[in-house]
Amino acid sequence: MKLIASREFNRDVSQAKRLARDEPVLITDRGEPTHVLMSIAEFRRLSGQGESILELLAMPEAVELDAADAASDGAWDHRERAD
Repeated sequence: MKLIASREFNRDVSQAKRLARDEPVLITDRGEPTHVLMSIAEFRRLSGQGESILELLAMPEAVELDAADAASDGAWDHRERAD
């Protein structure tokens, strides 16, 4: 775990964020630990939280859907069919 003094953290937040990508960063104030900065992935891992539906929907990766399966159970179109 990296240690950064509060003064150094305030001077260069970007550096602390870069360090936190690899491992949690312990921020100290007058030599005493006061805060921990970590990536959101590490936080979720430790807290047991998964990604929210909003984050999943906002993901830039394409998701392949099988329209034949969805159409068979009416998931795509909830209107009554005229046939």
